[in-house]
Parts: sequence; C-alpha cells; structure tokens
Amino acid sequence: MHGIQKRLARLYGEDRAGAMAARIDAMLAVHKGKKQPAHEWSESDALLITYADSILGQDVPPLQTLSRFLRAHVGKAISHVHLLPFYPFTSDDGFSVSDFRSVRPDLGTWEDVDSLAQDYHLAYDGVINHVSISSAYFQGFVSGDPRYNNFFIALDPDTDTSAVMRTRELPLLHDYDTSAGKQWIWTTFSRDQADLNYAEPEVLFEMLDVLMGYAARGASMLRLDAIPYLWKELGTSCIHLPQVHEIIKLIRDVMDIVSPGLQLLSETNVPHHENIAYFGDAGDEAQVIYNFTLSPLILHAILRGDASTLSEWARQVVPVSDRTTFLNVTATHDGIGMRPTEGILPEAEREMMAALAESRGAGIGGKRNADGSQSLYELNVTYFDALNDPAQGESTELQVARFMLSQTIAMSFLGMPGIYIHSLLGSRNDMEGFQRSGQRRSVNREQLSAEQLNSELASDTRRRAILEAYRNRLLQRASEPAFSPLAGQEILDMGPQVFALRRTHPATGRSVLALHNVTRENVVVCDNIRLAPYEAKWITADA
Repeated sequence: MHGIQKRLARLYGEDRAGAMAARIDAMLAVHKGKKQPAHEWSESDALLITYADSILGQDVPPLQTLSRFLRAHVGKAISHVHLLPFYPFTSDDGFSVSDFRSVRPDLGTWEDVDSLAQDYHLAYDGVINHVSISSAYFQGFVSGDPRYNNFFIALDPDTDTSAVMRTRELPLLHDYDTSAGKQWIWTTFSRDQADLNYAEPEVLFEMLDVLMGYAARGASMLRLDAIPYLWKELGTSCIHLPQVHEIIKLIRDVMDIVSPGLQLLSETNVPHHENIAYFGDAGDEAQVIYNFTLSPLILHAILRGDASTLSEWARQVVPVSDRTTFLNVTATHDGIGMRPTEGILPEAEREMMAALAESRGAGIGGKRNADGSQSLYELNVTYFDALNDPAQGESTELQVARFMLSQTIAMSFLGMPGIYIHSLLGSRNDMEGFQRSGQRRSVNREQLSAEQLNSELASDTRRRAILEAYRNRLLQRASEPAFSPLAGQEILDMGPQVFALRRTHPATGRSVLALHNVTRENVVVCDNIRLAPYEAKWITADA
C-alpha cells in the first residue's frame, strides 16, 4: 500500500493520502481471492474486437449468438475477445454508459459473458472518462444529492476553454437544469456524455470499484477508453496530463493486487511518441497499447504501392520491456485514425488518403486544435473499402489479396494482432446504417443477421475467402514461436515495393522472414523469391 499512498499524495495531497489509501485497502479486501491466472504472451495471442450484438440471431440473445458463431467459424484462431461496451447505455453505440455494473438485457446476462469466457480471454471496456446523463451519478447531481455534488465539472459558460484539444465538432460545455439552477458541465464528447471529475476522490473510489468488479467478473484485460482526457486543468490542452499517468499507474497497482494476470490496454489514438508514453516507466502503466500508427501507414503503402514510409517509421518501433507489447490493428469500431500520421506523412498525402476514402463512401472526421485550427482526425470506412474501389470493377480475387496483404502485415509486426469483426468478415461500408443514424461511424458498425451471414459465408466468395484466409494465417502464425509478442523485429530494406521484416525468437534464435508485396505487380526479391501482386510470404529458418 505504500506505493499506492505515494500516488494518492501526488494526486490529492499528503493530508488526504493516508485516509484514501486505507479506504482503497478496504476495497481490496472485498475483492481478495478473485484473482485471474497469469497469462503469458505467446504467438497464439490474437484479439478480436466486436460488439456483443454485431451478429444477431433469431430468438437467441446476441451474446449467445456471438459465442456460437466463434465456436463454429473461428475456434482457436483467436485467443482474446474484446467486447465493446455491453452495459446499459443511452447513446454513442454503448460509450455513453448509464449503468457500469449490468449487462444490457437485450444482449443477454452475466452468465452469457461467463460462458464466452470459457473459450476466450475477455477484454472489457472501462469507459471511465464520462457517463451518460441518464446515469444515477448525473441524475443525483442534477437533483442535488450531496453524494454527487462534485462528480462533474461545472464552469461559467464564459470560461476560456480555447486551449482544450477537441476531437469532435461539438461544444465543450453544455447546459443542464439542476436543483441549483442552470449549470454548464464539461462534456468532451457529447451532450449525453458528462465527464467525471477525478479531482474529487469519490469519483476515483467509485471507478476503481467498477474496474475491480470487472476483474471479479472474469475480465482478463481492461481497455481504458478515452484515457488521455481523464484529468482536466484549465489553461492546458487537457490531454496527457501527468495526473492521467498517475491514475493509470494507480489502477495498475490495484489490479496487480486484485488480479495479477489482468492486463491494461490504453486507448490512445495519438502520434506514436505520445502513444508509447502510456507504457509508463518500463511498463508500470498499460501492458498493451494500440499501435494506431500502423493502420494508416499500411493503407498509405498499399494505395501508393510504396512501403518506404512504412518501413522508415517501423524501424523506430522497438520492444519497451518484456511486460509490454503492441496491439496491431488496421480497423476498429471508430475507423482509421489519422492523428498518428502527423509529422510522418506530408499533408498532401494525408489529404490524398482522405479524398480517396471519401470517394469510396467514407466519412471524414476532424479535430479542433488549441490554436483554433482544424486538422484531419479519422476516416470512417471499412478497411476493405478503404483499399478497394467498388467502381474499378476489379476481380474479387485481386481485392481479397490486397486486403489480406494489409492484414498479414499487421499479423507479422511486433506485438499481437487486433482484428475488428468487420475485417474478419470482409465487410463493406454500411451506407444504409449511416443514412439511418446520420453518424459517420455507423458505416463501420453494421449489425449482421446470423442467418444471412451463414448464407453469405456459403455463397459470397469475398466473405468466405477472407474468413478462411484469416483463420489459416492466424493458425499458421500460432504455430511459429518467432511471432511471439516477445520476439525481436528487424526491418529490412528490399526496395520500396516490399515491406520486409525479420522476427526472431529470443530463446531459440528461430526466425521468420516476412515479405509483403504492396504493389499490383510481380516482384522478385532476395534469393530470387517471387511475390505475386499483393502476396505475402513467411519464410522460416533455424538459428
């Protein structure tokens, strides 16, 4: 507890730290004995990202439908399932949580979650930056319940908040009628999502209890959503503040006691040098961070038929410690983040990617900078359609090869693969869903009928080919120790047409040469190895 008390002192002052540490100690005692077994990273690790209701069955709760689908079509090709928020919510497709401790009744029950955990390690979302205004916390605040007086940040509407970094084109402050009159509350993401005030110790206690409850409920990993914005301080950008890192370290300390095998995953869609800061000091914060820079650079390499920029950037990506690794994603439920390309790609190249994606049905998201300027934030598009122009009339075989090349690069790279459900299934843009909701991100969040999906997997050459190729690649990867997240990585120069790297197992010296042709031309590389258009090859060698 000594380390926890020191962290509390840095956050709240020496005078409060002792009593706060004693209270956390009492909370830890409640959760004692509910520990998860330690998980050792290996080449078989791969994480699937999905909503609980991405696949809908008839007269069966979606959690059960998902479990059945994974058993039938995916099996041991993945090790982890990240269930995007499955709690009661009011907006933002689950990220405006109204009750952290319940499963949405329309999705199933905690028993259904437990059943899925019998087959896979589960990652739960810790949406702890903000809550729904329909939550008991906010409703208590509005009604004047003294327990919640300081749970939220109320400001004069004329307060200068221009320095605050914004990722959405919405006001930072929204007004609400309360028992004390109209109050203007800090809302980073939307009117329905009121930010919690971590300067209030009661907020910290409540969210720690929520997260410890997830550990008790079988979570093997906690994804810390929107974590860079957790602490607010006027006059700053309110992102990446030192207090944020201190709170993550505190969460890590608590989880190391309650559930030593549990891993923290930080959601930080920012440039690489900012992103890796969330590993902390040699891994005392998150054990896993999203490798968000990889996604747009893979896309850029294939669109341009030139892997030079990807290779140059990849040379700086090195292991941080034997306790940490990267989650290598191409697509997520949010789309393709473009902030990580700042300072890597020229602005003209970033604009090219946005224009090309928009021509293929993408929505384009921007962010407001502290100086008032606007810049590109994300591309809301399925990764398949970002790579393949529906108007080109190319063969399905060529489109699938191009797409699977992108996914294989992520599987080859240092870390563990993170696979979005719609990438696994080769989904295209859901334009009808976008038109219904009016929200850009809906284009990549389609809900699929299980019956129709099974029919398409039997008849649709695109879906079937991608799922089969994905499963085969993942199983092949799982059989090769050189793909362990702990294995080394060397980026090789074999010309701009090929992204080449060598992974080497630290104990055995066994290596894999991974070659990826990012062009639509035949390429000959070292030792006369021939690569067809968009072909990837894994070549193994013993020490």
